[in-house]
Amino acid sequence: MCFILLLVCSNCKPQNYNSSKINGLSFVASNDTIRQNHIKPISELHANWVSIMPFGFMESLDDKILHYNHPKQWYGERIEGVKQNIEIMHNNNIKVMLKPQIWIGGGDFTGYISMKTESDWKAFEKNYSDMIMLYAKVAEETQSEMFCIGTELNTFVSQRPKFWSTLISAVKTIYSGRLTYAENWDKIDNVPFWSDLDYIGVDAYFPISEEKTPNLDSVKTAWQPISENLKILSEKHSKPILFTEFGYRSIDYAGKQPWDSNRVDGQTNEVAQDILLRGLLESVWNKPWFAGGFLWKWFHNHNRVTERHANRFSVQHKKAEQSLKKYYAEFE
Repeated sequence: MCFILLLVCSNCKPQNYNSSKINGLSFVASNDTIRQNHIKPISELHANWVSIMPFGFMESLDDKILHYNHPKQWYGERIEGVKQNIEIMHNNNIKVMLKPQIWIGGGDFTGYISMKTESDWKAFEKNYSDMIMLYAKVAEETQSEMFCIGTELNTFVSQRPKFWSTLISAVKTIYSGRLTYAENWDKIDNVPFWSDLDYIGVDAYFPISEEKTPNLDSVKTAWQPISENLKILSEKHSKPILFTEFGYRSIDYAGKQPWDSNRVDGQTNEVAQDILLRGLLESVWNKPWFAGGFLWKWFHNHNRVTERHANRFSVQHKKAEQSLKKYYAEFE
């Protein structure tokens, strides 16, 4: 009897996901094969996961058609390139999350995708399901360790919940690895199927600071209520939190609207990027409910990252790269 009570009590404890962190990078697709020299900087950063991200394209927010795995797409976004990328990552003991995504013409936000009629919804759902099932098969064939069923699609998720339940069940019939879905930071409480997945995926572009260059203490203070809310969400569903995307631009006021990707000239600020990134890492990476995350973003040809990335999200050849390297090394 005592043994049974002890077993029950032990099962009541919150799960600890701290054993091995996902030190991940969002790997930008290339127009050519990935070679061993492209992998070395990833290993030197102590990254142990990458997300491979083939895109499907829509012309507008209410377009029923998805274009994907097209011969005119870059090699790294086609099935053959995805498989080659995964193979070389696995050969270097780097795990993979396969994360098919949507890009809308003009750069419109995917969270606003919505069809005008029921028949349009049905057609779009068929096309989306076909894309996801295709890549789920690829994930299984390549033994990818994780598969992401969608990214920042909250209107689609909230308006068509039955579709998503059916899709998750269908994916599970052909893919045996871990599943997640990547929701935008401000909609993570509106996803009805977290309990059906292995991770609660968060694209973690939370507003942190309105300062041009914040200090580390203020960044960590801003993260405290966010961290507490994430902990509550994790406990509610008994699932770990995964940052399916996180990162900051090396630009003035980078913590004000971290999701902002509009191209601007100048305003380069590597210090702000570094401080914001360190604040995030020091606030959540060691939490028992936190699984890790994927930095947005990493370009394959490390030695040719150019000036055009000077105030963009990449940390390559910037102050933040060394901070990330130091922190990832602590959680290998």
